[in-house]
Amino acid sequence: MTSNVCVAGVGMIPFTKPGANAPYLVMGAEATGLALKDAGVSYDMIQQAYVGYVYGDSTCGQRALYQVGMSGIPIINVNNNCSTGSTALFMARQAIASGAVDCVLALGFEQMKPGALGAVFTDRPSAFDEFDAAANQLVDAPGVPLALRYFGGAGLSHMKKYGTPLSSFAKVRAKASRHAKNNPLALFRKEVAADDVLNDQVIWPGVMTRLMACPPTCGAAAAVLVSEKFAAKHSLNKQVRIAAQAMTTDTASTFNAGDMMKVVGFDMTQSAANKVYEAAGVGPKDIDVVELHDCFAHNELITYEALGLCPEGGAERFIDDGDNTYGGQFVTNPSGGLLSKGHPLGATGLAQCYELTRQLRGTADATQVDGARRGLQHNLGLGGACVVTLYERA
Repeated sequence: MTSNVCVAGVGMIPFTKPGANAPYLVMGAEATGLALKDAGVSYDMIQQAYVGYVYGDSTCGQRALYQVGMSGIPIINVNNNCSTGSTALFMARQAIASGAVDCVLALGFEQMKPGALGAVFTDRPSAFDEFDAAANQLVDAPGVPLALRYFGGAGLSHMKKYGTPLSSFAKVRAKASRHAKNNPLALFRKEVAADDVLNDQVIWPGVMTRLMACPPTCGAAAAVLVSEKFAAKHSLNKQVRIAAQAMTTDTASTFNAGDMMKVVGFDMTQSAANKVYEAAGVGPKDIDVVELHDCFAHNELITYEALGLCPEGGAERFIDDGDNTYGGQFVTNPSGGLLSKGHPLGATGLAQCYELTRQLRGTADATQVDGARRGLQHNLGLGGACVVTLYERA
C-alpha cells in the first residue's frame, strides 16, 4: 500500500424525507454525475466502482450506474449497515493504494421507508440476535424500540458511569441545528435550543426525546478517488488526500464488557481511530474538523471520547466549553450531522466525505471551518463495522 490516494471529486444531492425522493437509480446517477463533474473526469475513465446501499436487491449498484454509462467495469455492491458508504470508500481507496487501479468511483444511496429501521428477512437468524440479547439484558426499557434501546442505553451507561446530565445530549442536538442552518443540503435547518430538545416529545423518560434521534431519509453521495500520478497526468485536483484509514469490526469486548457503550461500538471506534493516528503520525489535537456518526445525540457524545477528542468521562465539560463547535478545539459535524442532515444509510459515509473534502478545499461556504487542514471522518454500523478516515490538505 504505497500509492497516495486523492479525492478528485465529490457529489451529493439534498437528502429528503421518504416519499419525497426520486427512485434510488435516479438519486445514484445524479450524485455520480456531480462527482464526475467536480473531478473533471468522464465515466469511461472510471476503472472500478464500489456502490453501497442497505435496503435494495442485489446489483442495484449496476442499475444506478447503467444510467451513467455501461463501460463493462467491475461494479461491486456493498452492504455494511450504517457504515456502508464509508466501506465503499474504504474498498475504493484500497484498490488505488494497492496499485491495482488509478481511478475509482465510490457511490452510496438509500431509498428508505418512514419509521424505525426493521428486519427485511424474518425467516432466518438475524445479524442482531446477540446485540438484541445484550440490550435486553443490560437495559430495562420494555416497549422502547431496539435501535433506540441500543443508543439510548449507551447514553444511559455514560450517565450512570460519569454523571452526565440529559442536558448534555440536548446541547449536542442544539449544536447540530446551529450548524445545519448554514447547510443548504441539510433536511432540518431550523435552529433549536437545548431547552427545545429537552421539552420535545419524550421517547424514553429521562434518556431520550424525539429530537435526539436522526430521521430516516433518502439520498445519495459519491466520490471519485484517484492516484496521485493519475491526477498529475490528467491535471486533476489533488488538493485533498486520504492520509490514513482504518476499518474495524467487533471484538469479544462488545458483548463481554457488560456495557452498552461497548455494544454500540465504542471499542471499534477507539481502535480504528488509534490505527489512523498511528499510521498518519498525528494525534487528535492535530485535527481541525470532524464528521462523526451522530445517529443519536448520545452516540455523538460517547464518540468524542472514543476518538480521543476529550478524555473518557470528559464529554460534558467538552460540550460546555464549546470545544465541539466553531471557536473551540474541534468543529464537529459542521454539516449538521445525521441529526439534522438525515441518515440515508448507504449514502451517509460518502456525504461525510463530501463535507470534509469541501472543508479542506476551503469551499464549504457558510459552514467553512477557517484554516482547516485535517479532517477526521467516523462512520459506524452496528453488526458491526467502523471506518475512520483522515483527510489532509496538500
